[in-house]
Amino acid sequence: MKPFLDDNFLLQNDTAIRLYHEHAARQPIFDYHCHVDAEEIAIDKRFENITQLWLGGDHYKWRLMRQNGVAETYITGTDSGDFDKFLAFARTLPKAAGNPVHHFAALELKRYFGCDMPLTEKNAAHIWQLCNERLADADMSVRGIIRKSNVALIGTTDDPIHSLKWHAELAADKGFHTKVVPSFRPDKAINISKAGFLDYLAELGLSCNTQILCLDDLYAALNARLDHFSRHGCLSADHGLDSIPFAADAQEHAAAIFTKALNKEPLTALEIEQYQCALLLFLGAQYQQRGWVMQLHYGVLRNMNENMFARLGPDSGFDAIANGQDAHKIAALLNALNKQDSLPKTILYSLNPADNAMLVSIAACFGAEGICGRVQHGSAWWFNDTKTGMEAQLLNLASLGLLAGFVGMLTDSRSFLSYARHEYFRRILCNILGTWVENGEYPADMDTLCSLVTDICYDNARRYFETGAAL
Repeated sequence: MKPFLDDNFLLQNDTAIRLYHEHAARQPIFDYHCHVDAEEIAIDKRFENITQLWLGGDHYKWRLMRQNGVAETYITGTDSGDFDKFLAFARTLPKAAGNPVHHFAALELKRYFGCDMPLTEKNAAHIWQLCNERLADADMSVRGIIRKSNVALIGTTDDPIHSLKWHAELAADKGFHTKVVPSFRPDKAINISKAGFLDYLAELGLSCNTQILCLDDLYAALNARLDHFSRHGCLSADHGLDSIPFAADAQEHAAAIFTKALNKEPLTALEIEQYQCALLLFLGAQYQQRGWVMQLHYGVLRNMNENMFARLGPDSGFDAIANGQDAHKIAALLNALNKQDSLPKTILYSLNPADNAMLVSIAACFGAEGICGRVQHGSAWWFNDTKTGMEAQLLNLASLGLLAGFVGMLTDSRSFLSYARHEYFRRILCNILGTWVENGEYPADMDTLCSLVTDICYDNARRYFETGAAL
């Protein structure tokens, strides 16, 4: 029996062990998509206790606690103490066998707090004290955690109206060597049918000292904000879409549809899709001109529990996996951009793992000379951020695409401890490669294997996002 979470955790053969310890573990982290707050990095925030750092805003943990019947007051409530919330999570975690949160929590306790004990109700008070004492150390501020994690770049997620004040402060700080760059997230401008759209247009106009009275005004305002983001080092735009929109005549009708929305007239489902498609075609061309990466996340059923949405709002743990996406629309959107020579480097993510093979096969249709993997199938995302989900994504990519060009893992997290997910991914990657070698399915060429590992763990993402050069 192997001990839990030993040095060779998830590594099942000698080749995998060598690849991980000699190569993967040494690579910096290029975390090109996450949801951490640049302000907390800029002010070098400290946390009073482990609950504030570990449980605040983490809907992965909240979902488990709710499934275990924990009262909401011990999850997001303001009338319970931080230790009570920690204890409620400690009672839940041992029951989560097979859930990645169990592994993530153990890795985070071990890497950042030197704690080898799996968290349980019995040892919760001891681990609470141990972690809180460790948080008082000088190197356990937000920046200390980032340094300890060997993070080279952090790509935050930012609305177009953001001033990016904190990014500017971080860029000017010569004592902090991790690059923190914004990512353009124009979801509120795309979601024409959702509440608050017109209010958002007013805010967007104010951010660039203009009024948005027609579609051309919207395009001009977005272009101004794109320029603003470029000046602050932006490398990527990210989109959280319910589904990928496409309509062949979208650009022809978009202006009239936008005017209807401004006049508060109801829109049909087709009109909503036409507008969204037109806006994505416009934005994709702007990203391509700037050399940015376009990331498209889709396939989410959002805010399923209306009672809890009314109480807590979005991003609080009540989203689910949607049915698979129509491949024709994804391919058509990419093709439309490609036909007008404006297809940017693009990463496709579906929340439904049934889309994996489809996305890999579509991505392979849109290669470009000089760019390895111009269109990519993104890393296992959200509900797929599991051992089996990561393995499935890597195996689909290897079987139908070019594994060597993959830009690798991201955290997609609001937690500064979630860099442990990169370790989890790297161990899984090395185990897959090592197993192929041990089974005689791939040559035992350590030079080539080393290049594969270091490229996927770090170098591919660095080149893809920062330069766009051939990998």
